Amino acid sequence: MGFGKTIKLFLIDGEPSGRMTCELSNWTGKAYKIPRIKVKECSDRPDLQNTGIYLLFGKDEAGFDKVYIGEAESVLRRLGQHLTQKEFWNEAIVFISKDENLNKAHAKYLENRLYEIATKVNRYKLENSTIPTQSSISESDTAEMEEFIGNIKTLVNTLGHKVFEDKRETPSGKKSKTSFFIKATRGANASGEPTSDGFVIFEGSQIAHSTVPSITKSIDDQRNRIVNSSSVVDKDGKLFLNEDYVLSSPSAAACLVLGRNANGLTEWKQKDGTSLKDFESNTD
Repeated sequence: MGFGKTIKLFLIDGEPSGRMTCELSNWTGKAYKIPRIKVKECSDRPDLQNTGIYLLFGKDEAGFDKVYIGEAESVLRRLGQHLTQKEFWNEAIVFISKDENLNKAHAKYLENRLYEIATKVNRYKLENSTIPTQSSISESDTAEMEEFIGNIKTLVNTLGHKVFEDKRETPSGKKSKTSFFIKATRGANASGEPTSDGFVIFEGSQIAHSTVPSITKSIDDQRNRIVNSSSVVDKDGKLFLNEDYVLSSPSAAACLVLGRNANGLTEWKQKDGTSLKDFESNTD
């Protein structure tokens, strides 16, 4: 169990849909959350003229989350340029240093590492057309920037985006007491676990190669979208997930795996046969 953290939010415009700052106690970094339509009003924030990292958030035409990760010696000036250069985004999250010790080399390092983390997590589509180059910084600066990244991850998640958060809440390779399994007809053989997002089906899980005629149309439509995406691969007529895949509920996950309507609370079971329903109702 980690230690608790104190996060201070300040609504600059006095409303939750406006601009805000976000700070961690005893940290020299500072985050701004800025709606696109409020960027031009930020000339009243002198520290946004400093060197920093910024994330642009939006969605593509199909409704999937997108992010652009960048750095600039004057973040506000760069955001102004993106108002005319990039249309997809509707919100920016900016990170600067309150003591102004964040330099260009630090920012380039952070940009590369955050791109690397977002790519590995694979929750958001990356709008960057090229991989940011990593700068060479000293060992002590690297340690400081890695701590900076840890706080960026915490604050970005707090501000509503899980772009840097692992889909699994039990790290890969570690034994989990909350892993559940489904093995059934038509090739279904999957494992996963409940998370704060819903339910994650683990990479390598096999899903049913077909659906039953009685499947609900909306469930069938969602399943077809996933099956036809890059998240699923066909190996000799067998369908496998080639990445961890998060769905909104255990039932949605079970429907994908089984190719039929399903109650995930009873279908997902631990190796000893305990259903997810019984697991969640056990308060011991």
